[in-house]
Amino acid sequence: MSALVSSAPHPASQTRDRFSNSAESLRNIAQDMLAYAKQRGASAASAEVSEGFGQAVTVRQGEVETIEYNRDKGLGITVYIGQQRGNASTSDFSPQAVRDTVDAALSIARYTAKDDCSGLPDANMLARDCSDLDLYYPWDLPVDDAIELAKRCERAALDVDKRIGNSEGATVNVHEAQFVHANSLGFIGGYPTSRHSVSCAVIAGKDDAMERDYWYSVARDAGDLMEVEQVGRIAAQRTVRRLNARQIDTMQVPVLFEAPIASGLLGHFAGAVSGGSLYRKSSFLIDQLDQPVFAPHINIEDVPDIRKGLASSPFDDEGVRVQRRTIVEDGVLRGYFLGSYSARKLGLRTTGNAGGNHNLILKASGAHPGELDFAGLLKQMGRGLLVTELLGQGVNHVTGDYSRGAAGFWVEHGEIQYPVQEITIAGNLKDMFRNIVAVGNDVLVQSSKQCGSILIENMMVAGQ
Repeated sequence: MSALVSSAPHPASQTRDRFSNSAESLRNIAQDMLAYAKQRGASAASAEVSEGFGQAVTVRQGEVETIEYNRDKGLGITVYIGQQRGNASTSDFSPQAVRDTVDAALSIARYTAKDDCSGLPDANMLARDCSDLDLYYPWDLPVDDAIELAKRCERAALDVDKRIGNSEGATVNVHEAQFVHANSLGFIGGYPTSRHSVSCAVIAGKDDAMERDYWYSVARDAGDLMEVEQVGRIAAQRTVRRLNARQIDTMQVPVLFEAPIASGLLGHFAGAVSGGSLYRKSSFLIDQLDQPVFAPHINIEDVPDIRKGLASSPFDDEGVRVQRRTIVEDGVLRGYFLGSYSARKLGLRTTGNAGGNHNLILKASGAHPGELDFAGLLKQMGRGLLVTELLGQGVNHVTGDYSRGAAGFWVEHGEIQYPVQEITIAGNLKDMFRNIVAVGNDVLVQSSKQCGSILIENMMVAGQ
């Protein structure tokens, strides 16, 4: 790792110099809001106070294109008057603004209809002992150093191939934040976080035969980022390999989703088994608990306690304690993603997922426990379509119908033959999940959804 890329963990007690407000100050504001809400007649309340700052530098064609710096703060209060709920927020931390915000939330609550599912989480579900998950790594990166990193990233991309004649730029992004969540049941907790990234996108070809692709690396700790030159090279290699793309005939063939987009399939699943979709009856996986929904060798875990994890947390958005859970076991659906409200609507208990899933990890088991690398997946597929880009939003989350524009590569005899474009892949997510043949070990950690490339037995590919 370059000497320019360095960061170190900061205990919460040492964040004072990084932020405009101390952690203690945020706690005091949250507690003041709760006290005032109770004084004004709220039967229960929860509050969140946060602030953050970021720096983004983009270089294009060797010149600085943008330098952005942002500093944000905000607070929100949710109050309950019996079964009536109101919410208000502001970015003004002055005492008068805080009181006005609480009064606004109470005014809203008095006009809302009663809802017997609203309210704070059950007190016995709240987190009491919060572990440190190493989620905060400040990156002291002067603007000049950020510019140099971005230039090196883009330069490495442009040097890969003479057919790369243009660039959408390279960006180095730094972000740090802290928050406090509290409620009238006595819960109060919060912590600082960081999230840094490097990205690059370039264009190859000319006239009507131009192609674009990109790559990026993201991490809590800048020391865990990919070398900036490698980010640039990968972006360039992915772009060049797409030149001279062809169309293919319409057919049904196996489809291999490359790891960067395979995680999107995991996202569709998470949405389908989330409380809001379930109680609204707007999911293709309604009433499927303890039923097979994936191929029998597929397992999915929700893991909130990965150190430095991009979606790790000691508690959810309501302060409920979190725990590792098996969501899919040998293809069978074993759990949902529920907050307190959606759990009550379904007659269940919260799963500690107010705010969504944590680090959602898909793995294969059985005879082929994910030991195949990407080349091995191509060989197993033999003949079919490798998808590296998806276009459009053609997913019906009520029925599971799936139809997306796509680009990628045609594969014969387990080897990539040529790039393809202007095609559509179609199927139904229920069938796609059950027809997963293999999952690769080429796992990328770029978001809260983690999996390797996914090979699906058969899909309709519409071409020329």
